[in-house]
Amino acid sequence: MSNSPGARPGSGARPAAVRRPPYALVALLIACLAGLGVAAPPATAADGDLIKVFVVRDPARTGGSPVTLGVIARSTLGDEARAVEIFTLNRGLAQRDGDSLDSPDEALRPGWILRLPADASGPGVQLARNTAAEGQTANTGGRGQDQGATSAPADAGSAAVFAIPLATAVAVVGAFLLALVTAGIMGRRRLRSRAAAVGRAVHRLGAPARRRRRLAVRRATGRRFATDADSVRRAYGALGDFTATPRRPEVPVHALRVDDAGVHVWLEDSDTAGDPWTHVDGRWRRNPTAAIGRLEPPGGATRAEMGEALLVRVGTDRDNWPVFVDLSRLDGVLSVTGDPAVARDVVQNLLAEVARNRPETPVTVLGADGSPPPVVPPGLRPLPHVEPSAIRRSAATPGTVRSAAYRRPVRGLVVVAGTPGAREKATLEALCGPGGAGWTGLVYGDVVSAHWRWHADDEGKVEVPVFPLRLTVPA
Repeated sequence: MSNSPGARPGSGARPAAVRRPPYALVALLIACLAGLGVAAPPATAADGDLIKVFVVRDPARTGGSPVTLGVIARSTLGDEARAVEIFTLNRGLAQRDGDSLDSPDEALRPGWILRLPADASGPGVQLARNTAAEGQTANTGGRGQDQGATSAPADAGSAAVFAIPLATAVAVVGAFLLALVTAGIMGRRRLRSRAAAVGRAVHRLGAPARRRRRLAVRRATGRRFATDADSVRRAYGALGDFTATPRRPEVPVHALRVDDAGVHVWLEDSDTAGDPWTHVDGRWRRNPTAAIGRLEPPGGATRAEMGEALLVRVGTDRDNWPVFVDLSRLDGVLSVTGDPAVARDVVQNLLAEVARNRPETPVTVLGADGSPPPVVPPGLRPLPHVEPSAIRRSAATPGTVRSAAYRRPVRGLVVVAGTPGAREKATLEALCGPGGAGWTGLVYGDVVSAHWRWHADDEGKVEVPVFPLRLTVPA
């Protein structure tokens, strides 16, 4: 056997014609086969169509509220009365755990996938493929992936049909045109790839300037919070509409937004508010012309008048309005994960808010994984070391942090700089756990068991998934 000129046995060299797929020749062959009348096997479509579904979440991830058909109907169809439609679509359908929905009042289990009417919409609506097997539904997570659907085998039988010479000539001309189109497509792909690479390089060059602009906005937000007493007064005033009276119990308020149009509050799905409150987009809006409530911020009210509420501004929303949460409803521990620097800014801002609204609150700082500790603001009472056994323990509460949020007054703060180790976890359990001292933990690190878990990104924003909200954090 002889070697061809220019090629060496064992060398890795390959001719240029072999390295690149002969797209034009493939196109020419296809066109010629089409001209000769060779029929290709008909393609078959995958079984099942995409439908809209709702995945039932664990109550621990929804603020402790159980998910019902009425709640799903209100959030996805805008009408709680349409819960019967959802029940009709899902009655008797086997779920992943082998059980099925057989009654409109039956408790929904986490992980169940419920079909929705075609007009459903909202952040909780996902797409799934309706499999051919027993009417089960395979969740695609909104990406259109076929999980469980099968395709019918292609029809292998085809008959060769001889075409007239004119058809062959037309096919050859079409093949050349197809080859030109293919070459143009490949060239455009290469051009688009190069343009994308240039765009990424330009984006990287502009990253420092964008970070500086975002940092300037966040610092301006911090200065605004330090001098804005009016939003705090209005937030506490709106909270007064939901406090307990001899005629009605307290209505839990988990978050508030204060803007020029009034005050918005986030309540439990099962709670309602009367006049002057109006239900708008899943929240309740207070008429801005209505008289202010009876509560005032700490500077103008006693502790008894304020009750257990401790409102703190987490940040500003996309419209640049401050959003408050009630720190007394954290039920133990708040874990802020994600970008370490931004997570630290979240906790640092919460400490500043507590110092303004509840001065002399005791605070102790624990180092965990070498993360830089926060600066304890003036107004708080720093404690270098806290002995849990020396602090009066609170009454036992139902669960540490995995159960539904249980309200407790903020008696003291435990700040953990970084993900806690064994020693820090033991201190958190003793001070913030069930039957502990009743303190509140603020951790910029990962605490898997925390009831409240926020996520910070490198753009200076934090996601509060319970509501859900994405807020700009002060710096």
